[in-house]
Amino acid sequence: MEEYILVVEDDYKSQQLLQQFLTSNGYKVDCANDGLEGIQMYKDRNYNLILLDIVMPNLDGFSMCKMIRKESDVPIIFVTALSSESDQIKGFDLLCDDYIVKPFSYNLLIKRIEAVLRRSKEDKAGVYLTFEKIKLNLKTYSAEIDGKIIDLTLKEFNILKSLIENYPQVVTREKLLDSIWGYDYFGDTRIVDAHIKNIRKKIILPYIKTVKGIGYTLQKDI
Repeated sequence: MEEYILVVEDDYKSQQLLQQFLTSNGYKVDCANDGLEGIQMYKDRNYNLILLDIVMPNLDGFSMCKMIRKESDVPIIFVTALSSESDQIKGFDLLCDDYIVKPFSYNLLIKRIEAVLRRSKEDKAGVYLTFEKIKLNLKTYSAEIDGKIIDLTLKEFNILKSLIENYPQVVTREKLLDSIWGYDYFGDTRIVDAHIKNIRKKIILPYIKTVKGIGYTLQKDI
């Protein structure tokens, strides 16, 4: 599986050297010239890792990192000339995954990237639940389709989670009521149907199949 890295660096020479070196080591690389361009590119593609300078025009690296961390745990490595302890502490307070000070060894950079990507894969192994194009983050209770966030309520999220966990079994309306609304809920099971209807509108994919008189299951793309 190809791994995509976004390099956000305003110095053209440094940007090109990073791109050439990373490409020669098997990574797919996109480059942005400042933080604003970097944010737009981050939104347009699902990157495996971001290399981020700090001192840049329009939007600095600290601000870009802060914006990304509000919605994503994509690995971020600061690559910067700012070497003070306070700057490094600020970077880690913003939840960066590593902080590399210029000038640096390119061979060491590759090892640091490999280590961060390895940790990221290990961390995500138990965090995400996936079905076809749907990805649920069990830590943040967020849902994505092709990298785009889908705005689900907590009950909608838990219904989708239950359907994925039980696939390919059929999940009855009663079971969904018990597990999500609680055993003390005595309302009409049609509340489940209403939530399923809302989920279908939001994901806009024909994954949820109604089993008449019983409940729901998932079906894969044909």
